[in-house]
Amino acid sequence: MTGSAFTGLTREALDEIILRALAEDAPWGDVTSELFLPADARATATLDARVAGVLSGGEVFARVFELVDPATRVDLGLDDGEAFAPGAVLARVEGTARAVLRAERIALNLVQRMCGIAGLTARYVAAVAGTGARIVDTRKTTPGLRALERKAVRDGGGFNHRFSLSDAVLAKDNHLAVLAAQGIPVGDAIRDARSRLGHTVRIEVEVDRLDQVEEVVSAGVDIIMLDNFSLDELVEGVRLVAGRAVVEASGGVNLDTVAAIAATGVDVISVGALTHSVPAVDLGLDVTVGQGG
Repeated sequence: MTGSAFTGLTREALDEIILRALAEDAPWGDVTSELFLPADARATATLDARVAGVLSGGEVFARVFELVDPATRVDLGLDDGEAFAPGAVLARVEGTARAVLRAERIALNLVQRMCGIAGLTARYVAAVAGTGARIVDTRKTTPGLRALERKAVRDGGGFNHRFSLSDAVLAKDNHLAVLAAQGIPVGDAIRDARSRLGHTVRIEVEVDRLDQVEEVVSAGVDIIMLDNFSLDELVEGVRLVAGRAVVEASGGVNLDTVAAIAATGVDVISVGALTHSVPAVDLGLDVTVGQGG
């Protein structure tokens, strides 16, 4: 498992997520399996797709079993980012019955959610194909699972917005409201921020009216977010920016509207729905328990 500060998904971060989930699920052990199953009983299991989708979280699924018992073997049938059909075998698991059943629910919970995000992202990406617009996520993620959910977006063909509040400057409506209350013009605030920032940090500002565009772009932003603009307003906003900044559209984005939004000429479309309300994909882990050796 590779990662970076940008993605947040290092091996250490992944293990922290999984270990926290395992501790929540069985803080004092799996009393049922420990009471009912012999310690040497073996089990095999297959991760089966009950619906079509896009795989995300295969390595995450395998790592859950490895952390419960390093001797458990997991063979993945597909790579993350690959599409699958109903009935596809996504992984095979073999180990002690106690270990397999101890890891089962956490492994399923994580991979099902990640596949749900990847599959939905793939649908958005397909809807804007040929327009040049990028589909990106937002910070509307499940607390503690952002690194996994952001990976799932990438597996679905999308891109990531800033990972955290520490990564980039993004002044939104509430920031601008505070500036206005203090009598500080937004253009002055942008120029002041630029003078104090390192050269690698980008500045993005959200606007919700066309008459705000010129002041923001002229002040030297890298990205301007047009929030809840109509299609006609997006077209005009792109014209006003005239290539001086990356143009991001947000608000009112769904699978019925995203193609038309992309056709306005915006560069980026941010979609909170990719992570904040996506249903888990229906996957099953069918376990067969054998005799001890």
